[in-house]
Amino acid sequence: MTTASPPTVLTIRLFARYAELLGTDELEVPAEGIQCVGDLLDRIRQLPGGVGIARSALVAVNLRQARPDARVQPGDEIALLPPLAGG
Repeated sequence: MTTASPPTVLTIRLFARYAELLGTDELEVPAEGIQCVGDLLDRIRQLPGGVGIARSALVAVNLRQARPDARVQPGDEIALLPPLAGG
């Protein structure tokens, strides 16, 4: 008899406007089918409130800014921030 392992998830910390849009400062997203940052953003945009996630969203993986093709995996520290404006 085999036991099912718990589902694998990606944990994403949300900041500023994105936390407001999604109503939380942390999301857990099933990792199945997600290979890279771009896949993850597409999945988040499908969630209630996710349509407001900009194409220019800043994503950090393990404290480094990540491009859409950067790989992600469970256990990575992932942060999603709105584009920054300064003056």
